[in-house]
Amino acid sequence: MANTKHRMHIFFSGIGGTAIGPLALIAKQAGYTVSGSDKQDSQYIEYLKKHGIHDIHIGQTNQAIAAVHQKQPIDWFVYSSAVEKEDNKHPELEFIKEQAIKYSKRDELLNQILADKKLRLLAIAGTHGKTTTTAMMIWLFKQLGLPASHSVGAKISFGDMGHYQPGSEYFIYEADEFDRNFLAFEPYKSLITGVSWDHHEIFPTREDYQEAFKEFISQSSWTYLWQDDADYLDLAGSTHISILDPAEAERTDLQLPGAYNRLDAWLVIEAVHEITNEPLPRLVELMNGFPGLQRRMEQIIPNLYSDYAHTPEKIRGGLSVALELAAIKGQNVVVVYEPLTNRRQHYMIDDYKDCFAGARKVYWIPSYLAREDPGQRIIPPSEMITHLSDPTIATPMKRNAELKAAIQKHLDAGDMVVAMAGGGGDSLDEWIRAEFKPA
Repeated sequence: MANTKHRMHIFFSGIGGTAIGPLALIAKQAGYTVSGSDKQDSQYIEYLKKHGIHDIHIGQTNQAIAAVHQKQPIDWFVYSSAVEKEDNKHPELEFIKEQAIKYSKRDELLNQILADKKLRLLAIAGTHGKTTTTAMMIWLFKQLGLPASHSVGAKISFGDMGHYQPGSEYFIYEADEFDRNFLAFEPYKSLITGVSWDHHEIFPTREDYQEAFKEFISQSSWTYLWQDDADYLDLAGSTHISILDPAEAERTDLQLPGAYNRLDAWLVIEAVHEITNEPLPRLVELMNGFPGLQRRMEQIIPNLYSDYAHTPEKIRGGLSVALELAAIKGQNVVVVYEPLTNRRQHYMIDDYKDCFAGARKVYWIPSYLAREDPGQRIIPPSEMITHLSDPTIATPMKRNAELKAAIQKHLDAGDMVVAMAGGGGDSLDEWIRAEFKPA
């Protein structure tokens, strides 16, 4: 039964995650009582504590959640996809079921908040670029002085990852297709950054993936997307969509580095122009001040960058930015690449081909393992490299002293080095930050 003596108490399992954590912060700011847990401590959990969410337990046990429930009855248990998929006997979920407490994944709660606060959803979806594009929309709204709530899957310098703004009309949301999460929503406006088959364990065929995006579009009051994606999804004759020509982005005064960044920016500008009636030239000027976000060509030390690229399309996007920046200084670009999950590689190995075009050297390290199929063999870097159009540019390596020395040699020579990785804890990104700290 719902707790009537206090504000609704919501418990977030996996509160340190990039999807659950921001939602917990939004719920706290929206007036709910919030507690949670995670398997391990993190900087983001410390951040949540500093922002008023103090009741967070490290370690997910039956006893810990029972103590939380005894102190103040839990009304709603929100859990991540990992809880459902990785552990069918998760102790917290078992306790919640025994107590007949309402439980769901994050989408149902977010829909409840949208309804309670009468927020119009501006959803950004797509296989690649949605985090950057979401951040760009948040940036424009802030520069225009328009109140908006938001949730984005990376740290930004101009706000929290999750934020509820009292009195706001819009909620800007990074709508993830993983586990079909984005199909839980009926957005007021949707932006689709690009579509190429991914999350193969959820969408076994390319057609499954395409149909999910078509369903998402059908649930949106209006959708903005590029011509090639409209063709890929076979949207001929569809209504309530704006189909944009990529050439438009290059005909503007956008000065952001990277062709993919300029495409993402123009998608946002078109949508915000129609929402606010602000002149296009003013929106372009404001967008040129976009400061970027964490792990999207983020500089760690001079000439060493971390980027979230972990699919061929993301690699091309990250490299387009790196090559433009390097060209200004006449630098070579060197990539250190850690694929995200072995499972993905079985589907995309043939798509790498020329995605590193323009890089002088690639160091390819073993895949970051997560949510793996134990029946699939591990594909080594040496095998993946053979699928490149020019395998001679790549060398298989491991995260060790030899790799550190190779990176340092390139830095000493004045090269730009970009670490491309999508993993979380104990990933190439963390290793780079630990081994190459600012002076």
